Amino acid sequence: MRRVLWWLIGGSRGGSNRLRIILTLHETPMNANQLSESLELDYKTTRHHLDLLCENRVLTTMGDGYGMTYFLTDQMEENLDVLEQVARKADMSEILPTESSSPEAGVNMESDGETQNDRE
Repeated sequence: MRRVLWWLIGGSRGGSNRLRIILTLHETPMNANQLSESLELDYKTTRHHLDLLCENRVLTTMGDGYGMTYFLTDQMEENLDVLEQVARKADMSEILPTESSSPEAGVNMESDGETQNDRE
């Protein structure tokens, strides 16, 4: 998964938009139209990124047609820490959600709101 994420996020021009898509869908599953409006991206651009993320097993879908809803795969959910590492190495830290601006604060990538530092 690390190599796939590095290629999708850190190694290509659309990586920052794909990171934003993953983080948004981690919080709330959406269809392509909702996602394009939420992120203020062109619908066709959003669909391109969604298709690429689905092909690489980062996202999965439920439903058909216009109402097709996108979710993170279980494998992606299990590798959110890897996503964070890739984003930081690709100099995309400003896109990651943070609890506060201090470097000691953990990035809230957990569904329950608990950070890495909360568990230590």
